[in-house]
Amino acid sequence: MLVDYASYENATGLDWYALDPNLTLLLDRLLPDVEDRGFAEEHVARYGVLCGGPLARRAEVTDHHGPVLRRYDRWGQEVDVVEHHPGWLESKADLVRAGFTGLPYQAGRPVPAVLTASLAYLVCQAETAIYCGLGMTAGAADIVERYAPAEVRDDLLRRLTSPDPDEAWEGGMFLTERQGGSDVGANTTRAVPDGAEWRLHGEKHFCSNVDAEIFIVLARPDGAPDGGQGLATFIVPRSLPDGSANGFRIKRLKPKLGTTGVPTGEVSLEGARAWIARPPTPHGTADERPGRGLNTMMEMVNGSRFGVAVMGLGIHRRSFLEAAIYAARREQWGQRIDHYPLVRETLVDLLVTLEAAAALTFECAGATRGSIDEDEGRRLRRILVPLAKVRATRGAIGAASQALEVFGGNGYMEDWPMARQLRDAQCHTIWEGTENICCLDVRRAMRNDGAHEALLARVERALLGSDPAPVLAPAVDAVATTLGEAREAIAHLAGASNDLQLLHARRLTYLLADLAQGALLLDEATWSLTRDDARKAVVARRFAHIQLSVPRARGILDDDRTVLDLFEPLTRYGSIERAAAAAA
Repeated sequence: MLVDYASYENATGLDWYALDPNLTLLLDRLLPDVEDRGFAEEHVARYGVLCGGPLARRAEVTDHHGPVLRRYDRWGQEVDVVEHHPGWLESKADLVRAGFTGLPYQAGRPVPAVLTASLAYLVCQAETAIYCGLGMTAGAADIVERYAPAEVRDDLLRRLTSPDPDEAWEGGMFLTERQGGSDVGANTTRAVPDGAEWRLHGEKHFCSNVDAEIFIVLARPDGAPDGGQGLATFIVPRSLPDGSANGFRIKRLKPKLGTTGVPTGEVSLEGARAWIARPPTPHGTADERPGRGLNTMMEMVNGSRFGVAVMGLGIHRRSFLEAAIYAARREQWGQRIDHYPLVRETLVDLLVTLEAAAALTFECAGATRGSIDEDEGRRLRRILVPLAKVRATRGAIGAASQALEVFGGNGYMEDWPMARQLRDAQCHTIWEGTENICCLDVRRAMRNDGAHEALLARVERALLGSDPAPVLAPAVDAVATTLGEAREAIAHLAGASNDLQLLHARRLTYLLADLAQGALLLDEATWSLTRDDARKAVVARRFAHIQLSVPRARGILDDDRTVLDLFEPLTRYGSIERAAAAAA
């Protein structure tokens, strides 16, 4: 049964997993083990209903009733309590009960990263703000599990992963300071030793989920060198065992453009008690190597960076779904607007770029699956994560803007669903590293880890394994040409001056993202062709047409009819026969 957008008023209240056959395809392809696939189905099916229903409904309310900082109690004592709308708390409680923050600890079996990415993808379609706090909770639990002192580790981990909302704690991450921004090496927060613990003194400028119970914080131990090499990562509880504040003061909540629900604040640390997060050496002593403290924090940052890519992907999907429903219901000049060629092109290309971004983002979760060995998988993920973050978050802004325009004037109104998506989307190009910072991280991954070699090898395997069907041939040729261009660009930049390398860092990042997406769509198309469905081949071909090729006269001369002749099966996820695909 094809998706019938005209039968819905809007996306809220629908089963978002049932409406997303592409997510089913990703799970089928990336989870070939029957038990893994069955386990994933059980959870994703529940989340499709939860996210499309209660979470989506509440998000429209809580976006207009954001958190409020109550500085003092009625006795005039400073309490720094963040008060939330009841709907925000209900949504968090629902997700905690559903295992969102603790599934790997509760399942009694390995949890595929593809599954956790799928759950996050569905949550982000409802509201990326709520995923911010809960996603950092999972990252904080990982740091606590590996690095917290033995005497507190089990209790902290139990609270961070509990499925009981009444006892569950949340996590946060404090990196940024006013004078440093992305340059964390300029941080001035001090860490003073106090027996087996430390005391932190300083200020943090952007602290999301600021009312969490456990924070992962960057600070500089007294006597450590300047710059990033002198920083260390600390685990900081919000409160002391007796319930009193742990040298922790919220100065104010930020007046943000979007992601309203999650409180982001400015924080002063005034002797806050902390434990240093240092991995043990093989001899059981603390690892004192320079720079290891920043590396520990970057482990959490990289996980969060992947999460932000999923946020962009969720907004892109929600934007397409809302636009497809509106266009199927809205009539102008006597017919539905999704019958008009320009609207059809908008919707098809929204979907094509969504599926390309999904292929790239989900490959981050399953990078070792298609790699020769564990090291290649690690290096592949190392470069794919910043590529996915750049592509998915930038794509979400464009998708939200285009979808809003499908709504016309209604799209600009706050009582329709698209204004929030556009406001929230703009945040994610900034969170966990701006686009410029991520482009520099791609460069760093290439220089320090040779990560581009793993990526190019992955592309080559996709080309070698591609189905020789004529319908896929244009996409195969475009990916092969782009691979050659990428090799040429990498070789050229290797001999260029440093300032030119930095100047072209964004162009190289875009080129590698396009290449990776095109190659991964070849994999998906080949997989689908073995099941007698050429729809994904059409998606790959269209992506190559709009993203990898430079058509003459802006494409006017090629008479491509894909968006006209195959609009219905593309946007409604119908099967397409090879002959029909080739004829379009």
